Formats: sequence, structure tokens, C-alpha cells
Amino acid sequence: MPDWKKIVRENLPLRRFRGEMGAELQEEIAAHLEDAYREALVHGATEEEALARALAEVEDWGTLADRIVTSRRHSAPSRADEGMEASEAALRGRGSLGIAAADVLQELRFALRRLRRAPLFTAVVLLSLGLGIGADTAIYSVVKGVLLDPLPYPHPDRLVAVWNSAPGSGEPLLPQSFGVNAVYEDDARSFESVGIWGPATSMVTGADGPEEVPSVTVTQGLLPALGVQPELGRGFTFEDTQAGSARTIILGHDFWARRYGGDPGVIGQTIVVTDIPREIIGVMPQGFRVMDRPAVFYLPYRYTKSELTLTQFTYHSVARLRDGVTMKQAVAEMTTLIPVAAERYPGGLTLEKLREIGAAPILHPLKDDVVGSVGNILWVVLGGVGIILLIACANVANLLLVQSERHERALAVRFALGSSRRRLVLRFLTESVTLGVLGGLVGVGLAVGGLRLLQALGPTDLPRLVEIDLDGGVLLFTCVLSVLAGVALGVLPLARAWRLNLSSALKEGGAGAGVGRSRGTVRNSLAVSQLALAMVLLVGSGLMIRTFVSLTRVKPGFSDPGHVQTFMATATSAQVPDEEDVVGAHGALAARLEALPGVEAVGLTTSVPMDGAAGFDPIYIEDFPLPVGQQAPIKRFKWIGAGYHEAVGNPIVAGRAINWEDIRTLARVVMITEGFARQVWGDPAKAVGRRIATGFSPGDWREIVGVVGDVRDDGVDQDPVDIVYWPMAIRGFWAELSSPDALFLQRSMVYVVRSSRVGTPGFMDQVREAVWKSFPGRPLTRVRTMADLLHDSMARTSFTLVLLAVAAAMALLLGGIGIYGVVSYTVGQRTREMGLRIAMGAHPAKVTGMVLRQGLLLALVGVVVGGTVAVGATRLMTAVLFGVSPLDPVTYGAVGLVLLAIALLATWLPARRAGRVDPMLSLRTE
Repeated sequence: MPDWKKIVRENLPLRRFRGEMGAELQEEIAAHLEDAYREALVHGATEEEALARALAEVEDWGTLADRIVTSRRHSAPSRADEGMEASEAALRGRGSLGIAAADVLQELRFALRRLRRAPLFTAVVLLSLGLGIGADTAIYSVVKGVLLDPLPYPHPDRLVAVWNSAPGSGEPLLPQSFGVNAVYEDDARSFESVGIWGPATSMVTGADGPEEVPSVTVTQGLLPALGVQPELGRGFTFEDTQAGSARTIILGHDFWARRYGGDPGVIGQTIVVTDIPREIIGVMPQGFRVMDRPAVFYLPYRYTKSELTLTQFTYHSVARLRDGVTMKQAVAEMTTLIPVAAERYPGGLTLEKLREIGAAPILHPLKDDVVGSVGNILWVVLGGVGIILLIACANVANLLLVQSERHERALAVRFALGSSRRRLVLRFLTESVTLGVLGGLVGVGLAVGGLRLLQALGPTDLPRLVEIDLDGGVLLFTCVLSVLAGVALGVLPLARAWRLNLSSALKEGGAGAGVGRSRGTVRNSLAVSQLALAMVLLVGSGLMIRTFVSLTRVKPGFSDPGHVQTFMATATSAQVPDEEDVVGAHGALAARLEALPGVEAVGLTTSVPMDGAAGFDPIYIEDFPLPVGQQAPIKRFKWIGAGYHEAVGNPIVAGRAINWEDIRTLARVVMITEGFARQVWGDPAKAVGRRIATGFSPGDWREIVGVVGDVRDDGVDQDPVDIVYWPMAIRGFWAELSSPDALFLQRSMVYVVRSSRVGTPGFMDQVREAVWKSFPGRPLTRVRTMADLLHDSMARTSFTLVLLAVAAAMALLLGGIGIYGVVSYTVGQRTREMGLRIAMGAHPAKVTGMVLRQGLLLALVGVVVGGTVAVGATRLMTAVLFGVSPLDPVTYGAVGLVLLAIALLATWLPARRAGRVDPMLSLRTE
């Protein structure tokens, strides 16, 4: 064996290269010449011929030296190499640890150099890893921001949401009542503070006239419970909440900065909000939100404490536990306070009634209220994009395995010459980890854009959306993920190289001589794993598609949502002071809207389907008196004007609709949904003429005049709910809490306008003009179409579907590339064999079929393995599916066929090339 280093020293003027650079060049050129020498020997050359061929690799040693100098002088990477060389030299003089660090730095330098010399390979690897790591980083940032990070309040672990269980009421969980909350405020020792809050809207005059802005209404204990006080001024006190006290308001930080230029002197000034002058007493800190709800204004609830009753369990309640108090201890104390509340605030539910419905306090972490059920969706999506990274790693591992096989002869020779296996481990892991880290950097860049896209496409009800960012925790996750991916990438090539010996390398290494069985098994396994993982992801995506299709076929309780416009209009006491005139004012506006061109129907309601604004109370049925000790079931309530059901597109199943005559005469009539009627009377027609009542006890009976179709009021993916529709004006409603003659009246009504002109230019201008004729200067609020509400109802499903579909498409592409790479490489390695087959009379079609069978066999194994894994994995998606089983055979069958078709296409290209091999050219080449 020639002494290649000596040959290099004798021919290359190494004095032109300093220190480590010269040694490195000597080693690299010597290794290159040795590879050429061994290659010539493998192909039958004598030692003299092999030496001549190797030396012929360098035409002129002087020219080579000049090119190296010029290249390093003008190359930024070369300047970086020189800096790293200098660092290596410095480290080697610092003992054993310094030498080890210098070795790592040297291998890093070699790895970067090898990657620069193979730009196409490097680009493919980094793009594959970048896509996988970037997708994982973007989704993990959402998971972390929404699910893992604590709420942005001091000591968030002590914040709890206060609810009530009431199994006997027909509702498993009830919000809070002002009466119970007042007792907790005064008597509960487990809480530092407890308060009630609720979303609201306010109107304020801006530069372009009146505008609707989001607000939050709170009791005096809410802000202390959250542990946040105004940045300027003070918070609400008990006096601010009492009826008859001065009207006060706290501003949101952004509004204060925009309207008042951040002037601290705003405290004490007056602002008119929703026609009411209010004194500004504070400004909240920047970024503050109550339960993730943005707000321009914070307003105090106003009530008279002595007049509270145990009614209207409809309010959100938040409490802060005292330090050291557990939820179990707090619930035990709250249970003892329920009788106190019934005694202190009589007139509502009695203690006997509370016991009948099984009323009991419930606490759970406040974060559960904020996040809700979105966790199911995010974990599913994170799992889906995690599969993309696994597929990408399998693809890259196959590329690295192929690359390592091409250098097996050189490695075998180096082992024979005494190279240490420790250095081999260092080389492979350094290169693979470098690829992983560089892929992570690419992934971070892709994640920045992907996160912005997620925030734009994400459903409006996705909680904590503004808190999502690529913070230090996310970047640490990406760094760890990149390193782990890099280590995983280096395992297979390293394992093969570790077991390598010279004889096996020469036996299996000849180009085109055939494929070693162990090598083929590993590559095939990687290809199968990619297809299996793609199968899992495609099945998940297919199930979401089936879910979306099922949701679109659901009858939500309204029709032609794109032709139904809704908005809220209010007959304020300033514009319509006499309550008796409110119905007439709304009726006049409805008539103006009906007269607009293209309007087919106009109706009024306090709550349209899926807007979350309905109320609920108990319902008594005259035909079925309740046994002693049994509480009346809770039903959802809405108040309507004439024409509502026709406008929204909900058919009358039996009887008639409530009309303007019923409302003007305060007729004792009511409507119910079909499901309610069937539960009680079996036939909707039999419900017409029957009587029902609400309140604490039966007696105030009202006649059912009509039954309408069921409504999926909580969203198309939820079951229909029972709804009772009351006239918008009622005399003596809940007479126990007011006089029998008191008028219960709705001043704010949501108008429902059905027209083919919805969404066309000029339509809403005409609607606004009609509204301003009835209520001058009032802005239209809650302006949206029923299509908007339907879209919002399906937003989380659509969000999940889009993300999984994108991930599935990437998986399908990577899986196809993976099987193409394996089959193509096999064809390249077996060129000689195929040439011999054709030369001996085999038909090219037979050779093509042989390759196709190999690819389809791999695909079939991948489909079977992936389908088996998907059976278990998709069960985790049950919570986000609708109208389809996790084991839906149609989805599994369709996905399997798609994967086989993609595999067939990916295999056909190299198979066709195999069938066209020129046997003479192939044999001459070999």
C-alpha cells in the first residue's frame, strides 16, 4: 500500500498552509487518492495501474495549491474555518479536556465542509428537517401558550372558578347567583376574594360617530380575586356597585392611550358610555384581560344587596384561595354556607328547593374555564405534526445511510490502517447533530411564518391566542428536538459503520454488484415506517374530513344562513321613555325593514342560534304535576317579536307563531321546540293548547300556541336543546319577584332580516338608514350573518381539518419520496443484475414488473402496519369527531387505496428505468 501522506508531502507545497490547515489538507488529499486507488483495484486494475489512476486525479500539484489558496482567501466559510482552526490550536494546549473539545471542533469543521461540498444533499436534508421541526415548533408554541403556560395573573394556581352542581334541575352544572356570591364575599374564610364578571358591550362616540366596543362588567371583588389592580387610580368598591351611587368606569389601557394620549390626568374626568355619564376612576395595566376577553371598558354591576335573592344562576364567578387552603377544604366550607344564603336572601330558591335539585358548590381551576375543551384539538394536531417530523427523520436517515454506504470502502481502509472507532463515533454524531441543529434553525424560520398563519386562521374562540409566541421555552423545545433528531439520524449510519470490516465492504461495495441483504432490510424498513406513519396521519385527516361533511349535513335550526342578516338595536329610555311605547317602536322599525327592496321577512329575538346569549329557568307543565320533592326541569329561554321563525328559517311544526297582536295585548302565549313537545306529549300537535309556567312554583300558566323545529343552539356538533320562546313583552313574569302587574320588557332586540341582497353593496346602508329613522344616532351592534355564526360554530373543526390535511399532504409527499428513493437506489445498485437478465432473454416488462412488485410490497406492508397503528391512535380523536366512528371502514379503505396509488406512481418511475437498461452498456460499465 503506497504511503499517500508521503506522496502528498512530496508533491504539494504544504509550507504555503499554516499548522492544522496543512495537516488537514494532507489528510484529505491522501484519503481522496487512497479512495481512487482502492476503486481501481476493485475494478480489476493491477497495483501499478491503480497507482497511476490515483495520481492522475491531480493534474498539476502547483495549480492545485494555487486554487486552494485562492479559494480559501475569497471564501467566507474558509475564513470561518481558519478561525475554528485557531480555536482548535488554542484548545489543544489546555489538557485532556481541551484536546477533546478541539477534536469536536475539528469534526464540526469537517462536517460543515462536507455539507458545503454537497449543496443539493444538504438543501434536501435541511428542508425536510426544517419542515418537520418548524411544524412541531409552531404547534408546540400554541400548545404551550394555551395549555401549558399559567394564566397571566399573580399566583394563578390559587385561582378557581365557582360553579354549582344541580343534577335535579336538568342542567348538570349551573353558574353563580348574586345572592350566593354575596354570602361567600361576607362569610367565606377560604377565599381571599371572590367576584362575578360578565361580558358586555358598550357604545361610545368616536371620531366616526357612535361605535360598539367590548366591555366587562364586574363586582368589586373580581379584580382583587385576579390579583390585579388598576395601573392608575383605584378599583371598584362596594359603594360603586350599589344602586343610586355615582356612575364610575375603569378604562382599558389601549383605549386610554389612544383616546387620552396616556394622560395621567384622566382620573376624575367624565366620559359618556351608552348614553350614561361616568366618572373615570382607573386605568387597567397594558395587556390585562378578564378570562381572555378583550375589553375597552370595565363597569361595575349595580344592585341593592338587601334585595338579593337566590335566583338567576347565570353569572361567571372567580375566587382566589387563601394560601394553604385546598379546593376540597373550600368546598366543605361553601357547602355549610348554602343554607346561610337561603336564609339571608329569601324570596328565591328555598333551602328545600335547593336540596331537591341537589344544589352543591363546585370548584375547579380557573384555567379549565379559560381553556375549555380546546385541549383535545391541540393535542391531536400536535400529534399529527409530530408524525411529520418522524417521517422526515426516516427520509433523512435513509439518505445518510446511502451516503455512508458510498464511503464504506474508505472507512474500511481507515480501520485497517488503525483509525479509532471513537473518532468514528465523533464524526458521525457531529455531522448528524449538525444537520439536526441547522434543520432546527430552518424550522424556527418556518415556524415564525407558520405561527402568524395559525393566529390568522385560528378560530376566534381559541383561548389565549394573543399570548402565543416563540418565547424562550419554545426555542428550548426546538433546540432539544433538533439535537434529538440529529442524534437519531446518526444512529443507523453509525451502527453500520461500527460493524464494518474490510472484506464485507469490498464484497458488497462494488457499484452495481448487488445490494447487501442487511442494507436492503434497513432501507426497506425505513420506507415502510414512512408509509405507515403517513397512513396514520391520512386516516386522522380523513376522519376530520368525514366529520366536516357530517356537520355540513346537519340541520341547525335555520336555513340559507348566507341570506340572513342579524344585528341588535336598542330602544333606550332616553329615546323611548314610556315602556308602553317600546313594542310599538320596535314594530315600526320592523315594518321599515320589511319595506326595503329584496327583504323577504323580518323578525326579532333576544338570541339567535349559536350566539350563546340565551337564558334558562325552570318550566312547569300543567298536564304533569311534579311529585313532592322533585324540581322542575331547566329549559332554555328566548324572547321574540313577530316574524322571528320565518326570518331565521325555522319551520312551524304545529300551531302558529307569536304575532304582533299577541305582543301588543300582552297575551299569555308561548312557543316551544319540537323535541320538548315530543318528550312530554309524544306528538307536537298535541302540545298546542297545553299550558306551561315558570317561576318558583306553578300557577302562572301560559298557553302553547306553536311548536317549531329543533335548534342546535350550542353549535352544529352539539345535540339540539329544548327552547321556550316568550313574547318580548310579558305582564307578571316571575311574579314572585315582582308585582303581578309589572311589565317584563325587552328594550334590546336582535333583528333577523332575510333577503337575497345580504352581503351586496348598499344593503347595510339602507338597513342603517331605517334603524336611524326609528332610533336616531344609534349604531348597529352585533352585526353578522347567520353564515358567520355557523362558520364560528364549525371553526374549531375547520381549524383541525386544515392543519391535519396540510400535515397529511406533507406526509404523503415525503412517504412517496421515501419509497421512490429506496426503489430507485435499489435499481441503481442492481443495474448489472438487470442488464444480465435482459441479456439472457428476460423481457423488459418482466424486469419492470419485478421492481413494481417490490415497491407495492413495501407499500402494502406500510398500509397494513399503519392501519393497525391508526386503529389505536385514532381512538384519541373521539372527542373531536362527529357523525363518524374512529374505525370508519370507508376512511381506512380510501386512505389505503390512495397510499397504494402514490406508491405505485413512485415505483413506476424507477421500474420503467429498470426495464430500459441497455444490457451491453450496463455490462461494459461494470
